[in-house]
Amino acid sequence: MLLTQPIWAQPTAEVTIRFVHRAGGKKIVLHDSAYSNAFGEAYQLTRLKYYISNARLAGALQPVKKSVHLIDAAGEDSFSIWVKPGTAQQLEFKMGVDSLYNCSGAQDGELDPLKGMFWSWNSGYIFFKLEGYSSSSTADLQRIEHHVGGYLGSHDASRIIRLTLPQPLKLKAGEKHLIEVTLDLDKYWNSSNKISLKEDPVCTLPGPLAMKIAQNFKHMFSLTGVKLNEK
Repeated sequence: MLLTQPIWAQPTAEVTIRFVHRAGGKKIVLHDSAYSNAFGEAYQLTRLKYYISNARLAGALQPVKKSVHLIDAAGEDSFSIWVKPGTAQQLEFKMGVDSLYNCSGAQDGELDPLKGMFWSWNSGYIFFKLEGYSSSSTADLQRIEHHVGGYLGSHDASRIIRLTLPQPLKLKAGEKHLIEVTLDLDKYWNSSNKISLKEDPVCTLPGPLAMKIAQNFKHMFSLTGVKLNEK
């Protein structure tokens, strides 16, 4: 299993990181609500999943090894990390999966192919999966199918995300804290690059389009809440 686990031999604080998904100023509801991007292209989502790896609090020591978590807008939206007492100033994580796991074939736990994030033909993982429908889509059945991945050389679609805490977070052994991170899908379509549903409704291969989309990842995330000593 590639899940983080507490090192009980050392006193730690537990920090839960929860992801909230929004578009057009409202919470994303799969199979239901309709949204529009900056180009006036309306769309509906049926799937939104992505990998978060090696989450850490910069400035605090963490007695954990590398970790991988699959965030799913349809279900699992949070995970916990355990850190030594100290003061943290920044949340850092990788959007995607380390190259080591990509080169190791199908695995278990969060990386189990049954979770629908493994490219069997490419022996690597999809980092970000977005699927749905749009009347603007030029693909068959008006589908949207963005499976963004790739880990080799200039086609590495993973990105390091750094979010500064509103104020230093003092961590004490035995405490539980909650950090809320919001993924704003509006920034997925329009930030560093413009992604149009008419022009690019499908992305299922590592390459230039995947890299174009990946450049928007760092703009999607923002830190929207910190609850101290959450029970």
